[in-house]
Amino acid sequence: MRLLSKLFVISIAVSSISFAANAKPIKVTIVKKGNGYVLLRGGKPYFIKGAGGSSYLNKLVECGGNSTRTWNSNIGTLNLKEAYQRGLTVTMGLSVGIERHGFNYDDTAAVHAQLETLRKEVRKYRDSSALLIWDIGNELNLNYKNPKVWDAVNGIAKMIHEEDPNHPATTSLAGVNPKVVAEIIARCPDLDLLAVQVYGGLAAVPKQIREAKWTKAYIVTEWGPTGHWEGPQTLWNASIEETSSEKATVYKSRYEASIKVDKNCLGSYVFLWGQKQERTPTWYGLFTENGESSEVVDVMQYLWTGS
Repeated sequence: MRLLSKLFVISIAVSSISFAANAKPIKVTIVKKGNGYVLLRGGKPYFIKGAGGSSYLNKLVECGGNSTRTWNSNIGTLNLKEAYQRGLTVTMGLSVGIERHGFNYDDTAAVHAQLETLRKEVRKYRDSSALLIWDIGNELNLNYKNPKVWDAVNGIAKMIHEEDPNHPATTSLAGVNPKVVAEIIARCPDLDLLAVQVYGGLAAVPKQIREAKWTKAYIVTEWGPTGHWEGPQTLWNASIEETSSEKATVYKSRYEASIKVDKNCLGSYVFLWGQKQERTPTWYGLFTENGESSEVVDVMQYLWTGS
């Protein structure tokens, strides 16, 4: 019993050391370099080789990935802990009210309450050494009408800078719409970078970003196969899914035409590092329900490591 007690104490001590080490923020900055930008983490260049999702993290590391992305902070402590244990970083999503789901950005009291709720989230997670970037909301531009949402996003970004001087802030957009980007340029000066989510049109993103007159850095927080809304359909309007090999081909070609070569792009998060039922059980996930990997996983290892 004494031996077990000593082992228990040692275990607690080791856990405490691990937790303490995790509570040391590593400063992340974006700097201009030549005709592009570089993300610096702890003063060293850090290109994001990331995946959306929290499954198969050991496999992510094995394939050369270095970061994960979340859509909210509901289990932020667990996300950050698991990433830290594997040497990964996290772009932490902050859940923001969506107009198409009923949030009213004319309601100043609701907007303020949301800001203060997110302030608590930022304070809770800001000191983790696994934290990389704050991501304010997800696809807030999808079917929106009230531009005041961007005033709220800027308010959140400004709050983040007040509470956390070590990590930049972004917001993830659905596509690259010039009118939306113009609104963000005008209303969100406190955003450090832009995040976009594109599927079939990924290869065109660098040109679209330039034409939209966005001059700061950006990342791609979701990209993957041809979307179910983009590809061919049957006569009875059923979307036709690409095969594993077809997906592998388009993942590789689109990545190499955009994320890999655009000097304003700081990296990306491939979708989805796990399994998800959306249209089919295999459309977006890089793994099956049983954990079997698709051909795309091999492609991602090649894109991240060169072999």
